[in-house]
Amino acid sequence: MRQAPVNIQALIEPAVATLGYELVGVEYLSQGRHSLVRIYIDSEDGVTLDDCERVSHQVSGILDVEDVIHGQYSLEVSSPGLDRPLFSMNHFKRFIGKQVKIRLSIPMEGRRNFSGVIRDAGDNHVVLEVDTQEIELPFNAIEKANLVPKI
Repeated sequence: MRQAPVNIQALIEPAVATLGYELVGVEYLSQGRHSLVRIYIDSEDGVTLDDCERVSHQVSGILDVEDVIHGQYSLEVSSPGLDRPLFSMNHFKRFIGKQVKIRLSIPMEGRRNFSGVIRDAGDNHVVLEVDTQEIELPFNAIEKANLVPKI
């Protein structure tokens, strides 16, 4: 996942927690002179549109005061949804046994996309079972990871 010019997550996490939400993760997508900041929040009771608006109002104030994003940007706040993104090793540990799709920033074994079940998550790696074979993926090579919802 692309990182913002500064660690936006560390900057906004205390405010999000004060509002009573878990900050699941932050995506920063630079699109020329206009950037996108996408924030995922969660709570035990789920997330409503009103929750997203509260967090958006608070976070936009922080980002504007701190002036960490140069140029124009759009701010999106949402729940993680059924295809929940995984941002940290703790997320991978929490969802051991669940189906996941992973895209790597660099190819491994001739491919960048993997789909399988999380079998283990260590300090610097994730073990994924793909077609009855276990593959160890370096955490720092993971560009994007999402749970695969069971419908």
